[in-house]
This record gives sequence, structure tokens and C-alpha cells, in this order.
Amino acid sequence: METAQLTPDQLDTQASRLHDTDAWQRIVTGWQQTAREPAPPVSVPEDETRPAHPADWRDLLSVPVDRLVEDSLRALPPRLPRERPLPGRLGAVLPERLHAWRRIGQPDVRPSTHLGYARQILTEWGWQNTPYRLRNARGARCLCGAMLTAHRLGYGSLDAVDRAGAWMITELRSQGWPGLIGPWNRHSGRTAADALALIDATIRRASLAGH
Repeated sequence: METAQLTPDQLDTQASRLHDTDAWQRIVTGWQQTAREPAPPVSVPEDETRPAHPADWRDLLSVPVDRLVEDSLRALPPRLPRERPLPGRLGAVLPERLHAWRRIGQPDVRPSTHLGYARQILTEWGWQNTPYRLRNARGARCLCGAMLTAHRLGYGSLDAVDRAGAWMITELRSQGWPGLIGPWNRHSGRTAADALALIDATIRRASLAGH
């Protein structure tokens, strides 16, 4: 499907279909099953004494070094997107097709990185909750609209957009929301802070899975 023809509701539907596939569910359950929980401290009997000068500092550790490194890496916050300014307030209201040139020569990005740019769009251009409208008159975007705009500005392929949407639906399912992104976005009482919090949680979830 061509970028110019993809709408927020179509993205929502595509992401939902991807989320429901067996392949996606294997991705989601796979990283959760392989993610290691922090190891409990090892208790030492009172009558057991340690040598005053251990032969190796590793003898002081209760878990292997590689596991400590892995646990530390998992605890790191998601990487922020490479600094690349948005076109500005005028760019927020321009027709999407006028941004197409910005995709030329741009490499693909991971879904978590793509979502970082979508977050930047929401914070700089604004968030809106009109049902399945890419933007309002001021240039503010809905969640799906922000992801599509990030793609059209050169931040990720359509495949990255679909996977980012699937990760967002995965996060929504973990929070108990059974529907699509659009209905969540326009639900009564929803705020821009809620939308940003959802993106942040999705970025973290995708990053922990290596996506």
C-alpha cells in the first residue's frame, strides 16, 4: 500500500492484524519468557566463613558476570532518537505529500526509535483525539497520525510503522484495553499526557524485546 493512501484507521487495522498473528505472539511471549528476573541474594550460613583475600573478585559475586551485564542492559532506559529537528509549525499544517522528499536516503529504524519520533511530533505539534483524522487545523496529530507522519518525514519504513503499532496494541492489551488504538485515543477523558505515557510504555516494551 502506498504511503499517500495509508490512513490512520488503516494503520490501526493493519497493526491489529499483525498483533493477532501467531508470529507476533511468539515474539511477544518469547522475549518475556527469556527475560531473566533478578537473582535472589545467596545466603551464606553463619558458620561458613569467606577467605579474607579471595583469589578472584568474581568469587564475591552471587551470579555470573555476564548475567549482571545483561540485567543492567535491560534496566537501561530506551535510547532517544538521533537529534533531527522537525520542519516546524508550518510543516505541521502542510500537506503530507510535501514531506515525501525527506524520506530520500533515510535508513530504516527500529519500532522503538520510530515511536520516539512519533512522540516528538506529539510534543512539538500537539495531540488531538478527533476520530481517525490524521491531524486537525492546527496540525496536531492523533497517535496513529503521529506514527504515519513520522514515517512520511523519513523516520522508519511502513514495516516499522506496522510493528510500532503492533507493539502499542500489545501494551494496550497489557493495560486491559481490548480495542484498537484509535478508540483508545478518543476515549472520553483521554489527555495528551495519557497519550505520551502510552508511547513511553510502548517504547520501553519494544526496546526490552530488542525492537
